[in-house]
Amino acid sequence: MKTVAEKLAVIAGIDEAGRGALAGPVVAGACILPSDKEPPFLLKDSKQLSYEEREEVFIWITQHCIYGCGIVDAQDIDQCRILSATEQAMQAAVARVARQVTPTYLLIDGRDKFWFDYPHSSIIHGDDLEPCISAASIVAKVVRDRIMITYDKMYPQFGFNSHKGYGTPEHCDLIRSRGPCAIHRKTFLHEKTIGES
Repeated sequence: MKTVAEKLAVIAGIDEAGRGALAGPVVAGACILPSDKEPPFLLKDSKQLSYEEREEVFIWITQHCIYGCGIVDAQDIDQCRILSATEQAMQAAVARVARQVTPTYLLIDGRDKFWFDYPHSSIIHGDDLEPCISAASIVAKVVRDRIMITYDKMYPQFGFNSHKGYGTPEHCDLIRSRGPCAIHRKTFLHEKTIGES
C-alpha cells in the first residue's frame, strides 16, 4: 500500500537521444506518466523498439502523459561540449514539463551527476528499469529522429534518414569523401572517428 507521500509524488523521468552522434542535435525528453492509466505493453527503452513501435507509443504518450523535450544543436554542442549540451537539453525538457505540473522528484537515465532544481537520482540503465524514463527515452528518440529526417531533405547526400547522424561506416565514408556539412559536430570529427581524409 502506498504512503501519502508516494501518492502525492510527481515523478518525471529524463533521458536523451543523440549524445554520441556525429551530426545533429542532442535531444532530451522528460515525462510524467499518468497515475490512473496502465502504461502500454510496448513502453520500454526506445532502443528495444522498432521505428513503428516507437511512433505508436509516442502517440500514447502525447495523449496521456505530461512531457517535454529540449534540443541543443550541433553548433552549440561544439561550443559548450556534449556533457554541458546534454544537461542544457535536460534542463529545457524539465522546464517544459514544469510549466504544466511541478515535479517532486526526477529520475535521470545514466551515471552523470547533473544539476537540477528538484530532488533527483541518476539510474544506470534507467531507461530499461523505470517506465517514466522509458517514456522519456521514446520522446527524445522520436523527436530527434524526426529532426534528422528533416535534415535528410536538406542534405540528401549524407543519408541522415538511415543512420540519423551516428557514426556508421557508411556515414564516416560520406564525411571523408564529401566533407562535413553545417549540422556535423566539428569537435566529433577527428582522425579516430573518420580516419584520414
